[in-house]
Amino acid sequence: MLRISRLVIVPCFLLIGTAFSQSAIKAETRTPVTPDTQRLSQIAEMLPKAPIGLGRPIRDRDAWQSLRETSDANEAIQSAETLLDTPMPELTDEIYLDFSKTGNRTRCQRVLSLRHSRLSKFTMAECLENRGRFLEALEQSIRDICSEKTWVLPAHDRELKNFRGNEVNIDLAVAGLSWELATTYYWLGDQLNPEIRQLIRNELNRRTFVPFMRYVKTGEPKMWWVTGTNNWNAVCLAGTVGAALAVIEDPKERAFFVAAAEKSIPYFLSGFTPDGYCSEGMGYWNYGFGHFVYLSETLRQATDGEIDWLRLPNVRNIATFGQRIEIGGGVYPAFADCSVKAHPGSSLMAYLSRVYQMGMSDVEQHGLGHSAGLRGSLVSAGVYVFPNAANRVAPAQSSALSIRDYFKDAEIYIARPAQNSKCRAAVALKGGHNAEHHNHNDVGSYVFVVGDQPVLVDPGGEVYTARTFSGKRYDSKVLNSYGHSVPRVAGQLQKTGRNAAAKILRTEFSDEKDELEIDLKAAYAVPDLKSLKRTFIYWRSKEGTLQVKDEVEFSSPQTFETALVTLGRWTQDGDTLSIYELDEAVQVRLKASAEFEVVGEEISEDVHTHSLPKRIAIRFKRPVTKATMTVTCVPLSQSNNGVILRNGDFTHQDWCWTIPEDGMGTISQKRSFRGSDSLSIADASNERGSNILSAPVAIDELGEYELRGKVLGVSGDGIGLYVRFLDKERKMLNIATQSGNLPSIGTVGGSTNQWDSFAFPFQTPKETAFLQVWIHSYNGAQVEAYLDDLAIERK
Repeated sequence: MLRISRLVIVPCFLLIGTAFSQSAIKAETRTPVTPDTQRLSQIAEMLPKAPIGLGRPIRDRDAWQSLRETSDANEAIQSAETLLDTPMPELTDEIYLDFSKTGNRTRCQRVLSLRHSRLSKFTMAECLENRGRFLEALEQSIRDICSEKTWVLPAHDRELKNFRGNEVNIDLAVAGLSWELATTYYWLGDQLNPEIRQLIRNELNRRTFVPFMRYVKTGEPKMWWVTGTNNWNAVCLAGTVGAALAVIEDPKERAFFVAAAEKSIPYFLSGFTPDGYCSEGMGYWNYGFGHFVYLSETLRQATDGEIDWLRLPNVRNIATFGQRIEIGGGVYPAFADCSVKAHPGSSLMAYLSRVYQMGMSDVEQHGLGHSAGLRGSLVSAGVYVFPNAANRVAPAQSSALSIRDYFKDAEIYIARPAQNSKCRAAVALKGGHNAEHHNHNDVGSYVFVVGDQPVLVDPGGEVYTARTFSGKRYDSKVLNSYGHSVPRVAGQLQKTGRNAAAKILRTEFSDEKDELEIDLKAAYAVPDLKSLKRTFIYWRSKEGTLQVKDEVEFSSPQTFETALVTLGRWTQDGDTLSIYELDEAVQVRLKASAEFEVVGEEISEDVHTHSLPKRIAIRFKRPVTKATMTVTCVPLSQSNNGVILRNGDFTHQDWCWTIPEDGMGTISQKRSFRGSDSLSIADASNERGSNILSAPVAIDELGEYELRGKVLGVSGDGIGLYVRFLDKERKMLNIATQSGNLPSIGTVGGSTNQWDSFAFPFQTPKETAFLQVWIHSYNGAQVEAYLDDLAIERK
C-alpha cells in the first residue's frame, strides 16, 4: 500500500500532518488552490480508509463475469491477443525530438499512443479473462512506460525541460497515463508482482503526486492549468486526483488532492458562458467536460455522494450543451478547433441525459452500461460500464429537440424545423468574439444543414502542428476568417481579440421564422468602415430557407466581398449557385446592389475533412461606398415526380452517387438518354468489377417496388443491379446467398448500341427504412455500357 515516501517529500516540504496546516505555509507562497485545514479534515472523514478507484477489482468475479459473456469483451481480448506477438514500439530520442525540429506532432504522438494503449488493453483483457495470460506482457509494458524520460508530450515540452530532466510537469498526457496506471494498480492488485506495484507507486509519486503537491504549496513548478479555464484544468485534475484516490493509502493525503481540486475546478467552469456554451467546440466539450464528469463520478463514489460536482451552479447548463448545440440530423457546428464530424460521446450523453432527466431515451438505451466501453480506456470503462450515478435515476419521458436553442451569452443561435414538418433545413449562426478558447476568427459565420448533411460549413480545425499554437496561428486559412462564411472588408480579414466582437442588434423569433441582426463592424480594423450589419432570416416554411443579408457603408469607396464555404462540389448558373454534398444539395440565389462576380478557391490547408474546403467568394467588381449583398439558401428539393431515387438521370453528375476513382464507373457526356450526362460502366478486368453506390433513400412504407431505367450496351454483359435494404440504423438487412454473395434483382448489358428499357421488381423485407442501389459488374465479366434515367417507384 502506498504512503507518499518521506525520503522523497521531506526535502521539499513537511509531511501531511504539518505541511498543509495554515501556519506551515507562508502567505506569500500560497497558491489560489491551497486547501485549508478544516476542509482537509472534513474530506478525510468522507473518504474510505483504503484507496478505491473506478470500476471493480479483478477479484470481483461476479462483476467481470457478467461482462465476459459479451461480444465486446471478446473483441477486447482479441485486441490484446494481437499485441502479445507485437513488440513494443520503440521511443527514441530522435522520435521525441521530432516536434522540436519539424513542428510535427503526429509522428511521436502516434508512437506514444501505441505504447501506452498496451497498458489499457492488457489490463482489460486480464480482468475479463483472469487466467494470467496477459500479465507478463502487461508488466513489461509497465516497465517500458516507466523508463520513458518523460510522459509529457513533445508539444507541451517546447523548451525540453522535462525531456532533459530539469523539471517534472503534469500535462494532459501525464494526467491521463497516471490515472490509467493507477486503475491498473487498483484493478489487478496482488496479481501484479510486488516489484511492479512498487514501480507504479514510485513513478506516480515522482511524476504526478509530488509535483502537484509542491505546486499547490509553493507555486512551483509552474502549472498554469490549475487556474486555467479550458479543458486542461478538468483533464489534468481528473487524472491527478483520480490516480491519488485509487493508489494513496492515507485518507488525509488523498483529501489534500480533493480539497485542492475543489478550489481549482471553478476556474474550469468559469470558462463556459453562463448559458453553458463551450467555445472550445464539441470535441473539447467531450474531452474537457467529459473528464469533469469522470472526476465528479469518482468523487461521488469515493465520498458516498457527499461530494457531487454535478450539483454545482451552472453545471446543468454546461451538461445540456451537447444536446442543445445539435443543429439537426445528428450534425453539430464545427466552431473552434473541432471536426465537422464531431458529435457528443454516446456514453457521456446517455449518462448526462439520465442524471439531468433530459429525455434522450434512444441515447440512454445505447449508451448506459454498454459493454462497448470495454474497448476504450480503463477510466472510461470504470465510469460508464460499471454502475454509476445515472443508474440510480429512472428514465424521464422522451423529448424531442425544440425548434431553436439560443445561447444568448455566447451569441450562438441554432434554428431547426418543427417536428413532422416538410422543412429539411437547419442552421447554426455565430456571433461571439475572436478571443474564445481555441479561437477562430469567425464572428458572423454560419452553417447550413440539409437533412443530415452540412452543405455550407465551418471547416473546423486544422491538423495540429507547432504553428497552430504559436504567433503564426492565424496564418492558417481555416483558422483566420478567410476559411469562414464571413465578409472580407476593404481587402482585410477579421482581426483577433476580445474587441473583435459581434453586437446583437435585434432578435425576433416565431414559429414561422427567426431573425437575428448583428453588427460586425468591430471585427474589422478598417478605418473607413462606417457600418457593417448582417441579418439572418430563417424560414421554416416549405423545405426551409436561410437568407443572409450584408449591409455595408464606407466613408470612401472600398472593396467588399462575402463568402460561402463548402466541402462539396459547386456550379454556377447566372445568379444561382448549386452546391452538392454527398446526397444533399443547396441552391443559393445571389442578389446585390451593384455588379458582382463569383470566384472559387480551394483552401489548401491540412484539415480533417473528407475533401479540401472550397471558398466561394461573391465580390463586387468595383469598390463601393454603400451596398447590400444577399444570399438566399434553399435545399435542392427531394421531390422528383414521385420517383424515390435521387439524381437517377445524372443531371447533377455524381451527386448522390459514390463512384470509386478506378475508371470503371464515370459520369459521361458521350451518350445519354436525355439531358447531357449518363453513367458509363467500362469493366475490362477479369478479377474485379465496378462498384457504384447510390445514396440511401428513405421509404415511407413496405411493399413492392420497382427499379427501372435505360441501358445502352456497347459490348459484353454482366452488369448486376442490386438493391440494399437498410434499417433505421442503416444496417443492411439483405440475406446473402450460400456463397456469401448478395443476390441481384436483375442484370443488364449486351451490345445493342441503342437505349433499351429495363424494370426489375423487388419486395422490401420487414424493418426496411432505406433503399440503396448498388451497381456492380460481375468480377469475371468484361463489359461496357451506359445507364441513365434510373428510378425506384412504388408499384
